Amino acid sequence: MPAIINTSNTELTQRVIDTIKTCYDPEIPVDVWELGLIYEINLDLENNLNVTMTLTSPSCPVAETLPPEIEQKLREIEGIQSAKIKLTFEPMWTKDLMSEVAQVELGFM
Repeated sequence: MPAIINTSNTELTQRVIDTIKTCYDPEIPVDVWELGLIYEINLDLENNLNVTMTLTSPSCPVAETLPPEIEQKLREIEGIQSAKIKLTFEPMWTKDLMSEVAQVELGFM
């Protein structure tokens, strides 16, 4: 399930994705984008960014630190007016949400 992207600003959206790709779950050597943890990116006409993401499990040890870390990095992107991360566990994350890149990196393919 690739992330749902709602925006007409493709250049800024690509910078958002590139920034997300610099964020890692410290227990897994793959970025959160390739892991399939990003469910939705919404960028409105005023460049207010809302990202819906999940974690590999509700009891993930980085649940308190990873979303705020990503949110802070997104706020620092030139052109972004505001950034907000919404954490969800619906649907639950499974390894099927990982990209082929992540599956190869982690030895699932």
